[in-house]
Amino acid sequence: MNNTDQGTGQGTAQGNTVKSSTNFKIWLTLGLFITVFWSAMQPSAALANTNSDASANAMTNGNGNGNGSADSQSQVASDLENIKSQVIKLNRDLFILEEDLLFPASTQIAVFVSVDIGRFFTLDSVELKINQQNVAGFLYTQRQRRALEKGGIQKVYMGNLKMGQHQLTAIFTGVDAEGRTVQRAVTHQFEKTDETVMVELKLEDNESSYRADVKVEEWVL
Repeated sequence: MNNTDQGTGQGTAQGNTVKSSTNFKIWLTLGLFITVFWSAMQPSAALANTNSDASANAMTNGNGNGNGSADSQSQVASDLENIKSQVIKLNRDLFILEEDLLFPASTQIAVFVSVDIGRFFTLDSVELKINQQNVAGFLYTQRQRRALEKGGIQKVYMGNLKMGQHQLTAIFTGVDAEGRTVQRAVTHQFEKTDETVMVELKLEDNESSYRADVKVEEWVL
């Protein structure tokens, strides 16, 4: 078998493995949803039977004080809260599963933006490129800008990359202390391994140059 045949065979095997893993996760998700839904429905069915029995007893005994009705309403509210909690947990689990499916650690890259600025730069937008290809852009509102200035960190991009050397370019556009539109850019070379790559872009004031600079930090998990 020549090199071309070997490469084709390996590619087909990898494709089949990814497809099998995808199908497994889809069926796992479906099973998880059915399990939670069925569990949530059981208390409701039991509650309906209980309410019917309580109503029959109340009619038979002629009890008009309403205590049975109040207890039933309290039980309904409690069961509804339990169902809501299960649905929220299911949504969280599905979100995590979706991220693992779409962005496995072996190919995942995530880019974050943080801001520590004041006098020298007011952020308006950011543009990201990986290997000279545009991958993300974001235009900030005043509320979003203030959230960053108060210590927030924004996930501005998540994607997939093959292993090897890559180049990240970030271009920040904003207004300087004199009201002029300016740009601050940075280029970062990094290596993608079989682990997730997480990069933080920090926009900071530089007191010595009276301008804002962009610093790059790779997170180590």
